[in-house]
Amino acid sequence: MTVERIALVGFGAIGRAVFDLIADDNRLEIDQIVVPAELVQPIKEELAQRPNAASVTVSDHVSYDNRPDLIVECAGHSAIETHVLPGLKAGIPCMVVSIGALSAPGLPEQLEAAAQAGDTQVHLLSGAIGGIDALAAARVAGLDEVTYVGRKPPLGWLGTPAEEKLDLHNLKEKAIFFEGSARDAARLFPKNANVAATLSLAGIGLDKTKVKLYADPTVSENIHYYEAQGAFGFMGVTLKGKPLASNPKTSALTVYSVVRALKNRVQPVAV
Repeated sequence: MTVERIALVGFGAIGRAVFDLIADDNRLEIDQIVVPAELVQPIKEELAQRPNAASVTVSDHVSYDNRPDLIVECAGHSAIETHVLPGLKAGIPCMVVSIGALSAPGLPEQLEAAAQAGDTQVHLLSGAIGGIDALAAARVAGLDEVTYVGRKPPLGWLGTPAEEKLDLHNLKEKAIFFEGSARDAARLFPKNANVAATLSLAGIGLDKTKVKLYADPTVSENIHYYEAQGAFGFMGVTLKGKPLASNPKTSALTVYSVVRALKNRVQPVAV
């Protein structure tokens, strides 16, 4: 039996959940956890209390002496430049969760060049949104338009430019505060950029994908809706995502998308 040895970059809410969900799969082994230097010792102490983590190495960098079969990024945008690009150049396939980072000018091209240099592949995960396979398939025949609409409870937009346009604490009805391209949405709302960026990369690009963002006091969940039309016909997808219990700002589906992708690498039938 082949065992996939994984370097997990990031051990926040997503990393911990992934670690726990694949712990009983003997075909998948997380043997490296990569975190910022100041977190190395606390994470070591935490893992020392876990009986299934005795052999895990914790460091602030990916070890190429103990070469992993795969690098999985779930640490945030800066980890792509720090860990994913060098890993790809070294010929190690990578999975990326922080798709919003690819709105930065030139970064998608850097990822592609690094993967080509290492003769390997980077897999951009679907994260908190569904239907990406259908959207990417529809692109083959040609897409005319893709529009994404995001709605959150008003307080879910605290700490973003939405505060400059709306009184988020006293909002009584749904209100739009952004309408523009996916690239501008990612620039202005980087912590909320992953879904729009994922749709853009699967569809017609960051500059052509339209985005509308709402604060809505009538909802209690993050609601994603997108529609696309083209030569294939029309599709409309709505997803009401529940958050992780350990971190209300993180979609549980994001974690499950990582687990699914990992299990697909070792299962005889991948769906």
